[in-house]
Amino acid sequence: MNDYVKSMPQHAPLVADETLLPIGEQIQTFARTQPDKIALIDEKGDTDWAGLVSRVNRMANRLRASGLKTGDTVAGLSENSADYMMLYLGVLTAGGCMVPLSGMASGETLALMVNDCDARFLFVSQKNASLYDEIRDQLANVTADLRIGIDYAPSDNAVTLDSWLGDIDDTANPAPLSLDDPFNIIYSSGTTGTPKGILHDHRFRYRQMRRMGSYGLNSEAINLVSTPLYSNTTLVSALPTLFHGGTLVLMGKFNAHRFLELAEQHRVTHAMLVPVQYQRILAEPDFDRFDLSSFQLKLSTSAPLRADVIGQAMKRWPGNIREVYGLTEGGISTSLDCGAFPDKWDSVGQPTEGAEVRIIDEDGHELPQGEIGEIVGRAGAMMRGYYHRQEQTDAMLWTSPEGLSFYRSGDMGRLDADDFLYILDRRKDMIISGGFNIYAVDLEKVLLEHPAVADAAVIGIPSEHWGETPLGLVVRKVGESLTESELLEWANARQGKSQRLAGIEFRDELPRSTIGKVLKRELRAPYWKQ
Repeated sequence: MNDYVKSMPQHAPLVADETLLPIGEQIQTFARTQPDKIALIDEKGDTDWAGLVSRVNRMANRLRASGLKTGDTVAGLSENSADYMMLYLGVLTAGGCMVPLSGMASGETLALMVNDCDARFLFVSQKNASLYDEIRDQLANVTADLRIGIDYAPSDNAVTLDSWLGDIDDTANPAPLSLDDPFNIIYSSGTTGTPKGILHDHRFRYRQMRRMGSYGLNSEAINLVSTPLYSNTTLVSALPTLFHGGTLVLMGKFNAHRFLELAEQHRVTHAMLVPVQYQRILAEPDFDRFDLSSFQLKLSTSAPLRADVIGQAMKRWPGNIREVYGLTEGGISTSLDCGAFPDKWDSVGQPTEGAEVRIIDEDGHELPQGEIGEIVGRAGAMMRGYYHRQEQTDAMLWTSPEGLSFYRSGDMGRLDADDFLYILDRRKDMIISGGFNIYAVDLEKVLLEHPAVADAAVIGIPSEHWGETPLGLVVRKVGESLTESELLEWANARQGKSQRLAGIEFRDELPRSTIGKVLKRELRAPYWKQ
């Protein structure tokens, strides 16, 4: 692992290198300074900082005793829990590279990920036991004795986390680490296809943890975590909270009503949510009965948060909202302070400190403000590369006329005169009809303005005359009797001639990933089959 990492290209950072304080070393101080303060809360109970650090150190010491060396990868397949979070920290304290895996992946894809990342250890929760049984004979690098059940005994090993730990002591012995040492590998998807492993080093995470601390994710934060740990969305807020000595409330599975219960019960101050979660929480019939006055800030990422949803949340939900746009790969980083810029709610904000965003055309030439093209960016936090995929790493780079490396986003957008960024569509989702570029987000905004529409997505489908043409896939609100023809006429009356929908189809729901992104490739597939 280390030889591979050090051979990967380093992209020039925008800020000077810091003196690294690894998270495994940082948390040791909290066992001394605030031993009785609650660090983790899950459905099983509370863990104070003394207990967390003790268990993290035991996990780290056991990993090293089992042969883990600095940079070795450790895979985890589990829902959110205190033990899983402590395992994550234990791997980092031991100097390992954590690889959190998605339980939503197919068995075939999951086995590919475990083998692709060269995992030497695999930890699995009982909830994922059947998925593990499906892949256990396909694992190339993880021997049976290093396949550990977090809360159960796997059928081929019968070793639980507690029995594996045995009587190992909790002596603090964090591995010495550098900025270049690997921190984690996050896979780019986990539902279909072969995902890419995005490799982050300690420089990437350290800078991110410091920056997010300025948003209040510090020692006073009580952060409600409702997205899974295999998503970078989660780690962006969860890791800084722990790095600064705050408290995490962990949900094993998101439920809007339960989210509100936990927020009230634990006097939650912060949460990182994706747009569909905002919609579901605000739609809860009992929403206004909960005391949410402790909230200071909600964060939103993974997809643009609609202006009307921001408006509802700002009116009904105490605390500010900050929208964050970026890639798991890093490089691109913008933020929108919704309280400070109510006239910019359709944007995803301005570049954060030390970040730079530009817009380029298909030929790689930079475009002026106001023109639409692909979003590229660079920032202090940039991935080391796609693990074992140098060609794809290189393909993601755009080199500026000054010779600087930027990351391509694959998103189409524009910058306004105030340097606020507006996202229009994924480049691959852009619809080209009769030579005109059609951005699905423009059509979706119109559909969502109809009072009978609950959800909508627009995709391109084959057209003999135009090449492809836009189709609206719509979920009606409960009890609404709106017809497809009525909605089509209503929507097209509000569009220019080149933007009109060819048709409307109603659906009971739209397929989404576990972090709420509409899976447009699944929606398109039936129409493009030969």
